[in-house]
Amino acid sequence: MADNNPFPGENNTGHIWDENLRELKNPPPRWWMIGLWASILWVAGYTILYPSWPVGQEPTQGILGWSQIKEYQSGLEKVAAKRAEFEDQIKGMTVNEIIADPGLTQYTLASAKVLFGDNCSACHGSGGQGNPGYPVLADDDWLYGGTTGKIAETIKGGRQGAMTAHQSILEPDELDTLANWVVQMSETLGKGGSEEGWALFRTKGCTACHGQAANGILAEMPNGDVVTVGAANLTDGIWRFEPGGFESAKHTIMYGVNQPGVAETRNAVMPAFGSTDTGKLSEEDIKKLVVYVHELGGGK
Repeated sequence: MADNNPFPGENNTGHIWDENLRELKNPPPRWWMIGLWASILWVAGYTILYPSWPVGQEPTQGILGWSQIKEYQSGLEKVAAKRAEFEDQIKGMTVNEIIADPGLTQYTLASAKVLFGDNCSACHGSGGQGNPGYPVLADDDWLYGGTTGKIAETIKGGRQGAMTAHQSILEPDELDTLANWVVQMSETLGKGGSEEGWALFRTKGCTACHGQAANGILAEMPNGDVVTVGAANLTDGIWRFEPGGFESAKHTIMYGVNQPGVAETRNAVMPAFGSTDTGKLSEEDIKKLVVYVHELGGGK
């Protein structure tokens, strides 16, 4: 092929295709060669200074001793140093004292947001708005009371309410009367409710949990705490189990809450986050979450 080169004197290899396509032997542009050698030098320098080549289970360390883990740890130390001023104050303060300090409250809310997202949002929603079957934390309706003491008690020890299944206790017409009464109470914010419903509410033992006024409160303490077993307030428009209404109320009355052996019972269990068995959250973490939850719902 080279003997029949139709381009004599041209700096080509003699490989010709389709009559005029050929392979030339021109050198690369100077700028390209400069870039090539510069990149080679850069790689050589990088491998000397930084971790690079795998040797067994670890890479070469580099003469600078830099690593991503060290940089990460350095960042954590800087963040911890900035937080230390606030964290040291929080350790020696009660929840109410923290809430009384606007600056510390803002810091605690920002700090606890991650704690809430990691431990609470799966059930209660990222903003405390609640998920189906779980209580809303962004309102002022509290099953066990909304003081900081009660919120701390709830987070530490968890909650597992109970309501008796009345399917075998009440007659069908009594079930309907009570379910309708619950709806009437919700619609009138406790100002209505049929006489028949009130009579059943009192004679069938409902007051033992829901209170004489049907608001879920058995007694109020001087410090603002309430005595309650977690029974729902029947005098507001908030439904513990959605979607609410007659059928929902009847279902709860019939099958109860957390009743062993009752297949259709409502399930309502909150785990204990301060348990010594689980050790899930520290005292300081719980303190921050109490502030966060209290401020979400305008706790009492």
